[in-house]
Amino acid sequence: MPDTYDLVILGSGSTAFAAALRAQSHGARVLMIEKSALGGTCINWGCVPSKTLIHAALFYQEGRLGARLGLGECGGSVAAERLMARKDQVVGYLRRTKYLDILQNVPGLELVKGTGRFLGPGRVEVGGREIRSARFLVAVGGDPRVPRIPGLESTPFLTSRGALLLKAIPQSLVIIGGGVIAVELGQMFRRLGTRLTIVEHGPRILGPVEPEPALSVRDVLREEGVEIVCRAAICSVSGDAAGVRVEAERDGERVSFTAEKLLLAVGTAPATKGIGLELAGVDTDPRGFVTVDERMRTTAPGIWAAGDCIGGMMIATAGAREGIVAVDDMLNPGCGCTFDPLTVPMAIFTDPEVGMVGHTEEGARAAGFDVAVNVMPVAAIPKAHVTGHTAGVIKLVADKVTGRLLGAHLACHRGADIINEAALAIRLRATVEDLANALHVYPSMGEGLRLCAQGFSRDISRLSCCAE
Repeated sequence: MPDTYDLVILGSGSTAFAAALRAQSHGARVLMIEKSALGGTCINWGCVPSKTLIHAALFYQEGRLGARLGLGECGGSVAAERLMARKDQVVGYLRRTKYLDILQNVPGLELVKGTGRFLGPGRVEVGGREIRSARFLVAVGGDPRVPRIPGLESTPFLTSRGALLLKAIPQSLVIIGGGVIAVELGQMFRRLGTRLTIVEHGPRILGPVEPEPALSVRDVLREEGVEIVCRAAICSVSGDAAGVRVEAERDGERVSFTAEKLLLAVGTAPATKGIGLELAGVDTDPRGFVTVDERMRTTAPGIWAAGDCIGGMMIATAGAREGIVAVDDMLNPGCGCTFDPLTVPMAIFTDPEVGMVGHTEEGARAAGFDVAVNVMPVAAIPKAHVTGHTAGVIKLVADKVTGRLLGAHLACHRGADIINEAALAIRLRATVEDLANALHVYPSMGEGLRLCAQGFSRDISRLSCCAE
């Protein structure tokens, strides 16, 4: 006889766990099916290991800044083995405390290892075992996308997963792609001593990001010695364990780049292949991402989807919220629960950190708003001069008629923390005047939001410290 559960979830990452715990709180019996490591991408191959190494590289850079400020020379050779062991320790601790311990201690929550495949509506198979349910959540996540490049089949290359498993810091590295992974890992490797080249097909790195913060990050990367080549079409790759070569065309001319290692960082592909979605009546787009509505419902009754496998923001917090919305919709029909991506903040962990929430300037205009914008250099924040971190900008987008804050986009020191305040302001439909009148700790980097908001109506260069 097939086993029956109230909810079956394909996946065990942050999206799956958030959904499972929500369903368990409703009294549901939940089964998660996982083909790989418990915890999914974020804990094992994404956010946690990458940010652990990025933060370590920041210490190196802060040491260089300290030397410039008069604290003497510091630094030395990188103990890669110890650095990677520390990363593995952090991953192991968080995987155990945030996933394994919860799985073992929460009643009504089970995990089975293997690849889950739909046999039809209401049925999946894993390891020869048939499981039935009236409700399924597809939360299988994604994998690094590997493009078709002549010569790639015989050339050794890394994806973000392989790059985070290296036991030694490469002497040189060519990165194909100029998105989030490329700039985060690229800056990290550069700071640890790698000669680095980023080759991007588009006109600039971080294409989807507002131009002001993206260009600020570009300028910092170049100052740190990163070679950034844009508008370059990849023609071929070649190489072996001793080194690689990338051939590209730029402005009608052939250019080539050589390095010890090659890293592909060209986006994420959904891990939806081979799980029988077509047998269950679940539609996907041409790239394989699952099609859902605002309640995370797929085209098949009884099946919802959330997280990286549906495209969208592809960040852990958004995926978790999507999973919760899906569970609320399936267990509390008519609740009207939806996911609003415009209130979800996201960050890019470069230095300066990029923070984003809400509408872009172009997006706000396309949505029909009469837009007002203010862009302020981070150098206008007193605390930036205290810390020595003066690079970057803060950009606020507002409705000119009502003054309501529509979007915030910044590149600055501690930007990943600061953007949370802007996200709360957008969620509460606050105005730029509300933000301008909110008192902040002085001196602090967070004061930059207040100063930028004040800049809509006054010349902040004429304000003294702590002035209203």
